[in-house]
Amino acid sequence: MKEAIRTYHDLLTDELAAESQGQLTEQMQQRGLFFGKRPLCTVLRPRFLTPEQYLFLRKSIRPLLRAFEKISELAVQDAEFCAQFGLSDWEKELIKHEPKYRGHTPLTRLDAFYVTENSELKFTEYNAEVPAASAYNDVLNEVFYGLPVMGEYLRHYAVRPLPTRHSVLHVLLDSYRQGGGTGRPQIGILDWHDVPTRSEFELFTQYFGSQGFKAKIVDPRNVMYENGRLHHEGFAIDIIYKRVLITELIERGGMDQPVVRAVRDGNVTMVNPFRCKLLYKKMSLSVLSDERNAHLFNKKEAAVIHNHIPWTRTVEERKTTYGGLPIDLIPFMHKYKDQLVLKPNDDYGGHGIVLGWQTNASGWEQAVEQALAEPYIVQERVVIPEEPYPSIIDGRLQIYNRMLDTAPFIFHGDYVDGCLTRLSTDPLLNVSAGGGSTVPTFVVEKR
Repeated sequence: MKEAIRTYHDLLTDELAAESQGQLTEQMQQRGLFFGKRPLCTVLRPRFLTPEQYLFLRKSIRPLLRAFEKISELAVQDAEFCAQFGLSDWEKELIKHEPKYRGHTPLTRLDAFYVTENSELKFTEYNAEVPAASAYNDVLNEVFYGLPVMGEYLRHYAVRPLPTRHSVLHVLLDSYRQGGGTGRPQIGILDWHDVPTRSEFELFTQYFGSQGFKAKIVDPRNVMYENGRLHHEGFAIDIIYKRVLITELIERGGMDQPVVRAVRDGNVTMVNPFRCKLLYKKMSLSVLSDERNAHLFNKKEAAVIHNHIPWTRTVEERKTTYGGLPIDLIPFMHKYKDQLVLKPNDDYGGHGIVLGWQTNASGWEQAVEQALAEPYIVQERVVIPEEPYPSIIDGRLQIYNRMLDTAPFIFHGDYVDGCLTRLSTDPLLNVSAGGGSTVPTFVVEKR
């Protein structure tokens, strides 16, 4: 991999780098590859994985997905077990609704840190509700394939993209047909009209249209539910590709919101369903990690949880274990803050996350007190990998290390198909938090 990266960087003469940067900028402007007003990508190299690394990623995830499915199904059946996820009363009510199709999480994305040199892979979050950036990823694939530097690189390496939009469409259609839907359904991409990801919705609308399916971006506040049909200005919606967060939908519209009523009545197919809230909660990782639940998993699942889920606990006054030894959780958190992260149970974009090693003692004490008062998890610090990436800064090519995460897309709650990579100089590595860069991921082999 180091040789593959070095070969790419060695090709970047000043002239070729400037030409490639000009084309990248032009293509992003033409294709709407912006998060709000910020360009999605600010570097000149995609992420590279070897076939073996990508296979390791996929194989490691599969038993983990079975474990997630197991705890989600048990939570629906057992109220006492469900309490471990920290649901609100209205969430408990909504997860009673059973979708007409299989699975609670047909479209998801796992966020991980993957140190490829020693195959250390740690999954730190599960985006089980509204996994974003699939269309961005695919179009960035196309853009990077056409860059002048890539043309030269293809002489040395075979490069395979990892597209995902086709799998998104298949999941939507499969869910619709499993629920008894027939014919050619119309798709409503559901989110607020002023979100910065609207440009991605437009890419999906174009893609769905290219495959022969009418699609429209709709704001939940502007839909009507009449005579058993959900529609927007005469556009009947058969499938909701849900990008709006369920929490925001309920907070702004309540349980009588037209979308909520249509879904609960079974008159529209929504992907993902209300039950995705269970695994979207960050406490789902503490459910997997907690020694009290170890009996739920078979040997393969237990091994993957041990190897790839960092130690995670719900923040509460309790005795638990760390490294197989008994601990008193809150005093342990105060003593070892430099090895710990605090995360709110239900938030996104890096909001509310406190990194112990970047916080002084008094700030950490306040954060722990807040975490005791609100639903929070504490998670063990993991190694954040770095790789060199080239970019044009003040007209000059510069190559320096950036931290990166690995975010594989998962379909039908069963298999990996494609992978997002985000770069940053900040350990939060979150583009929606206001920084960083999104790059496509390619599988590479030497010719």
